[in-house]
Amino acid sequence: MGRRKSWLVPTQYLIGVFMWILSMTAKDLFRDGTDEEPCVYAITAVFFVLCFLAATQDIAVDGWALTMLSRRNVGYASTCNCIGQTAGYFLGYVVFLALESAQFCNQYLRSEPKDEGMTTLADFLYFWSFVFIITTTLVWIMKKEQAGDRNDNSEPDCSIIETFRALLKIIQLPAMRLLILFLLTMKMGFAAPDAVTMLKLGDYGVPKEKLALLAIPLMPLQIILPLVISRYTAGPKPLDVLIRAYPFRLLFGLVYPLLVYLTPSMQISPGQYPYYFYGIVMFLYALHQVALYSMFVAIMSFFAKISDPAIGGTYMTLVNTLANLGGNWPVTVALYLVDSLTFRSCVGSGTGGDGVRSTSSNCDTETGLKDCKASGGTCETFVDGYYVECVVCVAIGFLWLIWGRTQARKMQSLKESAWRTN
Repeated sequence: MGRRKSWLVPTQYLIGVFMWILSMTAKDLFRDGTDEEPCVYAITAVFFVLCFLAATQDIAVDGWALTMLSRRNVGYASTCNCIGQTAGYFLGYVVFLALESAQFCNQYLRSEPKDEGMTTLADFLYFWSFVFIITTTLVWIMKKEQAGDRNDNSEPDCSIIETFRALLKIIQLPAMRLLILFLLTMKMGFAAPDAVTMLKLGDYGVPKEKLALLAIPLMPLQIILPLVISRYTAGPKPLDVLIRAYPFRLLFGLVYPLLVYLTPSMQISPGQYPYYFYGIVMFLYALHQVALYSMFVAIMSFFAKISDPAIGGTYMTLVNTLANLGGNWPVTVALYLVDSLTFRSCVGSGTGGDGVRSTSSNCDTETGLKDCKASGGTCETFVDGYYVECVVCVAIGFLWLIWGRTQARKMQSLKESAWRTN
């Protein structure tokens, strides 16, 4: 079957079967149609297993890409990765939200309105489980994995212990330690704008399905961008593109808060916004995607350039994991701190109702919110943690850029042997 396919095919079959089983139990797990709380722990366990299988598949695909492409064209692996992720995001997120929304289906797809969308999570999982099984079978039958796709590198068979030993050696390389620091700190400046902006728009009543649908007209851009950017990242210095795009992406840490601040003034009625509002959001999102994709394709091209094909899957998984971790931990911190940095006060409570802030209810806790409502007041925000975080993130980002520009040039100037363990 081949070294990578022996992992890829069974894993994808397991994903398909797992999604099929999940489709049968989704209603019970999420307690659809009842007032009961969803089975959070069970859902977490289920999706942990599903993500584990997907990560295993990702390792096999990354390793296969390194040997499938010639050394000259290996930088284009990031282009394939980017286009594939864009298509997956569109089909798995945008299409699902649209078809699951009763409002969207009634407005655009039905002649007679109904109370439910055209699909449910269970139906969606059921359909894609069979797509996974069918496509895996086609890959198994139609795509042959040649031993030694690239003649310039041998692929020794390593046991699990030997693989982890090689991984430890990679981490101990001076060049890799610098790259680890680079990746773990690179996305600190984008945490709040990327993670909290859409949540804030949702707080103002902007429908999530309409925000998701903005990705439809941007699909051609998201597919063409990696192809265009890859012309500049397939060379010896792909990180130059990342450094050039970095300050433009940072500026959205100021643009997005301005958009959020102006959103209530553009609201027609609760949940209703004019077309020009969505046009502004789509325009800003398109510009953001240019900067984001430039950075993504650049860093993926650099990974493909430095990875050792002898342990390509392991190497690519390591650097991709570090890159993902570098993006996830700042987002987690931003989401965790946004409420702590937000200060609300109960206004209009008490017998006077004169708009004086109550000292007995500060609205910072669930109990405070209930007490404020019980006393006839309303909770008003006088310091929004979102704006505080955006300013802090932008400042951190520009400070990082001063350091990161020098380190990027340094890493690109290193010889290929600096990234090898032998």
